[in-house]
Amino acid sequence: MSNWSIDFSPILPVPMLIAAGVLALILVGILALRRSRGAVLRALALAALLLALFNPTLRQEERESLGNVAIVVLDESTSQSIAGRPEQSAAIRRQLEARLGAIEKLEVKWVTGARNIARAGARSGSATRGRGTNLFRDLNSALADVAPDRLAGVIFVSDGQIHDVPKSTAALGFDAPVHTLLTGSPREFDRRIEILTAPRYGIVGQSRDIEIAVRETGTPRTGATGQVQLRVRREGQDDEIVLAAIGERVTIEMQFPRAGKNILEIDLAAVEGELTKANNRVVVVAEGVRENLRVLLVSGEPHAGERTWRNLLKSDAAVDLVHFTILRPPQKQDGTPINELSLIAFPTRELFSVKINEFDLIIFDRYQHRGILQLLYYDNIARYVEGGGALLVAAGDDYAGPQSVVRTPLFNALPAMPTGQVLEQAFRARLTDEGRRHPVTRGLQGGDIRPGIEPTWGRWFRQVDVIPERGRTVMTGVNDRPLLILDRKGKGRVALMTSDHAWLWARGFDGGGPHTDLLRRMSHWLMKEPDLEEEQLIADATDLTITVERRSMDDRVDPVKMLSPAGGDRTVELQEVRKGLWRATVDVEDPGLYKFETPSTIGDLKAVAIAGIADPREMSDVTATKSVVEPITNAVGGGVYWTRSSPTAAATSVSVPRVTLLTGARTFAGTSWMALKDRQAFVTKGVTLTPMFNGFAALAALLFLITFAWYREGR
Repeated sequence: MSNWSIDFSPILPVPMLIAAGVLALILVGILALRRSRGAVLRALALAALLLALFNPTLRQEERESLGNVAIVVLDESTSQSIAGRPEQSAAIRRQLEARLGAIEKLEVKWVTGARNIARAGARSGSATRGRGTNLFRDLNSALADVAPDRLAGVIFVSDGQIHDVPKSTAALGFDAPVHTLLTGSPREFDRRIEILTAPRYGIVGQSRDIEIAVRETGTPRTGATGQVQLRVRREGQDDEIVLAAIGERVTIEMQFPRAGKNILEIDLAAVEGELTKANNRVVVVAEGVRENLRVLLVSGEPHAGERTWRNLLKSDAAVDLVHFTILRPPQKQDGTPINELSLIAFPTRELFSVKINEFDLIIFDRYQHRGILQLLYYDNIARYVEGGGALLVAAGDDYAGPQSVVRTPLFNALPAMPTGQVLEQAFRARLTDEGRRHPVTRGLQGGDIRPGIEPTWGRWFRQVDVIPERGRTVMTGVNDRPLLILDRKGKGRVALMTSDHAWLWARGFDGGGPHTDLLRRMSHWLMKEPDLEEEQLIADATDLTITVERRSMDDRVDPVKMLSPAGGDRTVELQEVRKGLWRATVDVEDPGLYKFETPSTIGDLKAVAIAGIADPREMSDVTATKSVVEPITNAVGGGVYWTRSSPTAAATSVSVPRVTLLTGARTFAGTSWMALKDRQAFVTKGVTLTPMFNGFAALAALLFLITFAWYREGR
């Protein structure tokens, strides 16, 4: 294809040529006023001279026409997977392919936008979470390799629920019509639960409010009233029925009975004609956190390890520490007058009778029974443990002596009895087989090695010999004698450490050891930290892939029962990953709340996981609408078209408007047609330049006109 045009390349600067043209006009005007015979010829001669100075060139371009490009963005978000919309989208695509394929030199680029987060993530293993249907973001990615002068238009196939629609045509970034073919139908109906406010955490034993509202879109096809029933499910409690009015705020109390994950589920009864039931259920997951843990540390006497315990507990911001050291036992008689002593009396009655239940953990560090505590108080401590309290005894040679706390009513809570022998020799602490499984000692740096190989941590030099009666021995010392015993007593927990040399690790002696990890884990296990439970069932969902993890002290575990949102169940077999840890990965089909349950030595373990709906905004409103995209499509001359007449029509019964190409139009949409913009883009393959007014021919023409003008005037 050839294209002809005239280019000018002035020999002199354009201002000079303009000035020369003005002078020429003045001269021609004077000649005309004087009625000079050669006025016309002189005007032609001046015009020819000026034309020669402008240096005109005939330009011939060999052009190759480029086709137009249309981009079709297919919405595959979660809301497009309901109410027959996948089939409707497929039918629209088939008709659109036929209509666009009939247009010559039109390249169609198909883009999958807002791909279903649940299914895409399950296939790719990605944990990326979306934030709504962002089709224009996907469009911008597709435009990166499309020349702006070739873009004929954009067609969206969507339900109209697009969350990143530009506010203006300037923000759109291109000059082409935008059309939207709507899935769904104009008269759809849906109800959903919208969470207005929900806590992310709460104090254990307290409660916080959740605010929700029931939203309704469209008109129900039944005689439904404006009041609905909500079913509230709490773990370990009977279901609760709450009445709510459509569109009004409803406050529901969320309780925090335990530390860790607390779950509350709210279910809205479905009615006939709803688009989907997926947004009729919401699950609120919030962490239960304890208020500052109160710890009572009683040191029986000053010693090197006392400050290790104090520093460890004081460094934990979640711990309020009350520490007493017995500096002067009652039996000490040195003649010092009582009125000259500045020691604080040990408030035994207040601590061990009045306020004992306010403490989360009681630690006896090298403590002996010297008559400071009455026997009644030891009995109070034993009952405190039985009722859910925590006791840690860090024993030295005091535990084996005649004044040992074992010789008090506290012996009922202690897991091991001393033989009376104190082993004073160098040894390295070792993990037992149970210690390698237990969360308190599992993975301690330097100790979780193969049996028979010495740990890399430092040596200790004193240990009390005991005979364990209950609990789990997780660490051993001299000749594999019990060093650390962990026990559950009633609702409470007890730990017994039969050496007072943990402070050597803190000082770095002989290479030191993980004293901080060991002592902190032990303290938090006693205070029932959820992450340190021996028997755990954990479920975590990434899109439609759920990972089930079982932690146990047993050599084998039972399969896990999984209950789906629809009510069906299946059995999940777990595979051992390492000692004490089993895991399985499950791919599920339907989004929603999945429940897991398995028996254990401490009762049935339960866990939940929310699969699929990674983006609540996507399911917040699923009814098809044209109001979201209509402003931007109207601004660029495009149109919005319903492709299905009513919700009762077959999903594959769609009507796609006729598609055509227009050049230079301002409106590209009609009732039953839509148009793309013919950009007439091309690429220049070659250029031929031919001078029009130079050389001897131009000079001869100029001399002829001047000479003929003189001749005419001379007559």
